[in-house]
Amino acid sequence: MKPVLSQPPHVDWLTGAFSRTPLLRKTTRLADLPGVFADHSGWQQADPQQIVYDVEMLDTLSGSGELFTGVTHLYPGKVGNEYFMTRGHFHALREQGEVYFGLRGTGLLLLQDEQGEMHLEPVVAGSVHIIPGYTAHRLINTGTEILSALAVWSSTAGHDYAALAGGFAWRVVEENRQVQVREVQNG
Repeated sequence: MKPVLSQPPHVDWLTGAFSRTPLLRKTTRLADLPGVFADHSGWQQADPQQIVYDVEMLDTLSGSGELFTGVTHLYPGKVGNEYFMTRGHFHALREQGEVYFGLRGTGLLLLQDEQGEMHLEPVVAGSVHIIPGYTAHRLINTGTEILSALAVWSSTAGHDYAALAGGFAWRVVEENRQVQVREVQNG
């Protein structure tokens, strides 16, 4: 039997663009993020069609043992003084982890476990982030250019957005031209 040489997909490490099609693409706009930003009035007054982030995924098999690969392109911007961010989620199968690779831009990866313990990791070109199971995660763009991160995760992991209906315990904002982290005050 003669081996078959097939060309795998490529990613441009500077832009996060995939060279292979077909790709699956999902665009998230401000209108898709009610309750995510602290400044509800600022969110209502912003252009609801403003793109906050795009996700491009390789169209691959799903099922037990399969992996998804995608790139999130998170645009720069703010609602009020809070930086643009992804919705953030736990995995539906909580034990499933994920790996992020920073490709371009600057930002933060906000991690929160089920007990509410949190930490932040800077995301820059070349950074590698191991997101353990039982951990919610959110990308935040604190820079002036697109923040792109490649992600690899189990195709069976799923997303659980409802578990974070009350939001993350920290907000990342700009105050006096500086990135600041603020604990959410309840009550």
